[in-house]
Amino acid sequence: MSRHDETRLRDQIATLGKSLFDRGLTMGSSGNISVRTAEGGWLMTPTNACLGRLDPARISRLDRDGGWLEGDKPTKEHFLHMAMYAERPQSEAIVHLHSTHSVAVSCLPEIDPCDCIPPLTAYYVMRVGKLPLVPYHLPGDPALGDAVRGLAGKHSAVLLANHGPVVAGKSLEAAVYATEELEETAKLYLLLHGRNPRALTADQVAELEARFPGD
Repeated sequence: MSRHDETRLRDQIATLGKSLFDRGLTMGSSGNISVRTAEGGWLMTPTNACLGRLDPARISRLDRDGGWLEGDKPTKEHFLHMAMYAERPQSEAIVHLHSTHSVAVSCLPEIDPCDCIPPLTAYYVMRVGKLPLVPYHLPGDPALGDAVRGLAGKHSAVLLANHGPVVAGKSLEAAVYATEELEETAKLYLLLHGRNPRALTADQVAELEARFPGD
């Protein structure tokens, strides 16, 4: 990767991180973003960093084995990203947030652990698809990475119980758009909760999946 390309990716991480923060999709120092580099390593937001105030030059750079090379120390949840990438070689970026509505859904006892949110809209199906629930683990527990790895091969997004979503995409923009779609659909789901909403039918979902294959 040329220095110019790396600078562009660093700037994009900072720009989109600020966009997520400014619109309330992440708060404080929560949330983290990573992007695959041309060499097979990663750029990743640092630990305890606010996505709204990222310094592109201080973003962590990791080698292809996840070893820290330069920049500030990477997020302590880097193992979530590594678990997703290990199962999804086609994915180029990952976004993990503690976004309010998605976390709220992850706390509901009655959700389907195989598919946390019903297919309420076409764009949710196209950008997120089925969203499995990962059982609760203590933050930083390496077993959480193993649990994510077990689902990532079949799903581009997972929802961590009482924690938040982890979303992979074919580009950083695609991962951000999918994360935003998930959060808005979680908000819709909570607004409609208990009102027996009309979801898309299985045939309608199948048609969308055939016409718009996901990441």
